[in-house]
Amino acid sequence: MTGARDVILDILKKAYQIEVEGYAFYSMVADRADKPAVQELFEKLAQDEVEHKAYLREISKNYRTSGAAAFAISRREPGVTALRDKIFTRQFRQQAEGASFEFSALSIGMQLESRAISHFTQAARNANEAEVKSFYEFLADWEKTHLDALKDLYDGVREDFWSEGGFSPF
Repeated sequence: MTGARDVILDILKKAYQIEVEGYAFYSMVADRADKPAVQELFEKLAQDEVEHKAYLREISKNYRTSGAAAFAISRREPGVTALRDKIFTRQFRQQAEGASFEFSALSIGMQLESRAISHFTQAARNANEAEVKSFYEFLADWEKTHLDALKDLYDGVREDFWSEGGFSPF
């Protein structure tokens, strides 16, 4: 029978794997992008995943020695405000206009972030300790900032993509 400690460690391992996959995807897109705003966006997302990995690794290490007290740590706000900046959004949209690569990359990124949110939300639902539950909710909210930024960009690029493809009624 799996104990609560093993369940928490498994959740942290899965969370770490999600960040590894996100980093790999965002790095690959940044390397392949040939437009500066597109490259900047995906480089920033990849860097955020590196920070998330380090954060989860530290929590996991501390949990092994301190138990639930490891989750009672300082929580910083995610730094994705630049991705939601109107000037950046306009530049990204102009550079990604009609580009199926960027459109698809945003869609896949949204799926990755949605999967992470779902993982952390489910973990929070199942957590018995308040500090652990709060930590998982914090991680879900952190991932949601990425999802929201990607969705905002996706919605704008989608309009351009449909128009370019002749699907716009206007």
